[in-house]
Amino acid sequence: MLYHSPMKIGELSKQTGVSIDTIRYYEHRGLIPPAARTQSGYRQYSVSDITRLKFIVQAKDLGFTLEEIGQLLAISLNGRTCSQVKAVAQAKAEEIETRIQKLAHMRQTLLTLAEQCEKTADSDPCPILNVLENIP
Repeated sequence: MLYHSPMKIGELSKQTGVSIDTIRYYEHRGLIPPAARTQSGYRQYSVSDITRLKFIVQAKDLGFTLEEIGQLLAISLNGRTCSQVKAVAQAKAEEIETRIQKLAHMRQTLLTLAEQCEKTADSDPCPILNVLENIP
């Protein structure tokens, strides 16, 4: 059920799947605007806060950092310049590609070391431990 009237933080959390502590943290970081408050001090959120939190969740799922998400939100608020968003997305894609290459190298190293372990008797020094102990 989607709310159109002000909602408390617990309902916002249910609507978005984002924990209450995380919502407060995003508010503190400026990723969502400060919530209006009732006279008794309860935060009140709107449908636009649901949309913004879902944006943040989607961006995080694509690997964007909170700082980068802040940049994307700022671009969005300033007229949605597609070339700026494209530049941020391409930079993130390049960063991911670099990480993929590093992970592939790490995987291959571990597989090679594990293969060496298969050829090593239990009484002999472990090749994996030898490598880890001798890293400068």
